[in-house]
Amino acid sequence: MSTQAPRLLIAHADVVVTMDPGRREIQDGSVLVCGDAIEAVGTHAEIQSWIAADRPARDPQETIDARGCVVLPGLINCHHHLFQSLTRAVGTGRRLALFDWLRLLYPIWAELDPEAVYVSAKTALAELVRSGATTVADHLYLFPNGARLDDEIHAAREIGVRFHATRGCMSLGESRGGLPPDRIVEDEPAILSDCRRVIETFHDLAPRSMLRIGLAPCSPFSVTPELMRDAARLARSFRGVGLHTHLAETLDESRFCLDRFGLHPLDLADSVEWLGADCWFAHVVHVESSGIDRLAHARAGVCHCPSSNMILGSGIAPVRRMLDRQVNVALGVDGSASNDSGHLLAEARQAMLLQRVAPHEQEAASAGLSAREALELATLGGARVLGRDDIGSLETGKAADLVAFRVDDLEHAGAQSDLVSALITCAPAHAWLSVINGRIVVDHGALVTAELAPLIERHNQVSRRMLERAARA
Repeated sequence: MSTQAPRLLIAHADVVVTMDPGRREIQDGSVLVCGDAIEAVGTHAEIQSWIAADRPARDPQETIDARGCVVLPGLINCHHHLFQSLTRAVGTGRRLALFDWLRLLYPIWAELDPEAVYVSAKTALAELVRSGATTVADHLYLFPNGARLDDEIHAAREIGVRFHATRGCMSLGESRGGLPPDRIVEDEPAILSDCRRVIETFHDLAPRSMLRIGLAPCSPFSVTPELMRDAARLARSFRGVGLHTHLAETLDESRFCLDRFGLHPLDLADSVEWLGADCWFAHVVHVESSGIDRLAHARAGVCHCPSSNMILGSGIAPVRRMLDRQVNVALGVDGSASNDSGHLLAEARQAMLLQRVAPHEQEAASAGLSAREALELATLGGARVLGRDDIGSLETGKAADLVAFRVDDLEHAGAQSDLVSALITCAPAHAWLSVINGRIVVDHGALVTAELAPLIERHNQVSRRMLERAARA
């Protein structure tokens, strides 16, 4: 019996966007996948010649006709709170800023349990995958009622997504000057013990790994500096364990840091050993020019979450200036409860549009993001921020993560002059095809790894149960 890995050919795409060093965009392009890796990328004629040179060894077992599609590297979502899909629309329509929004939602999130974490993760991941995401980094930072990081890892494995699970935490409750209620914070020794457990149990540093772990104390207003420093040192005692937190998201956070620690958020991060290439920060809206230079020098990553920043009135992150100074910038949809959407392609569009109106230093509108730059944030940008060289582009030897979007539909009519830009400038589409780690996960627009109707029903039941329990508490 042959043990040769199966081959999948995605053929005749209108355009294959490689994101390789030459940023090739291949007309009538094809991608040949072998097992979990990309074997060849080129025009369809080139791939056919390559296959013919060693037939039948290189013959694909399955061929997908991608005419009418643009094929991209799988999109990478670098910041999310999957559990928040359970509380969509609870606070987003009330014109609340971050701190008031959190105070509204903390009592509801206190009712999370293992089932809630699992079903919310599976639901939110299904939505992300249908939007073109193939890699997702999630930030789960509260663990009431026996919930564990294991619960969402189980969901990610079932969906088939490449997953960076970060073990978040909160330890600074209201009685000690923090924002979250005391009943949802954890003891710091217990946090560090469980951080070590999940790293030792789940972290996989192998090439093309499907699961990696990061440590993610939640924010300057919900953990102590001591825990930040201890988490950094624990992460660095292992290889490839990233560090993630919210930073410089709002002016309220800046005031909190100045009042409590006498430091701006970025200075606080630096003081607790959190300014390095293994760190990535969500938001970074309020940062001075000198701070951007420090981020670039440290090779730290930033995850831009435009929709969440707009809904909560947090401000506009200076993404154009960050990119110009060589800061690694990625995209994230953020939690569903501060976005109400988990559509990563739509988030790339939002990022492009928001930078067009950014007022930083009276920049001209021409200094914003182009459509291709927005796509790069969602692909190569995400790979850089997560410290990975095996995803983010379509190149031989890289992970077999790719997505195809149809551009022969009503929404893209008339856009044939630039089909790549059209993915961002036209109405955001759902993936027609998604291949993750060489496995077809979305086929002709349908998610094949989960039955959505019963999943949605179960998710909504859990959501109602949480809201009812919180109302009685």
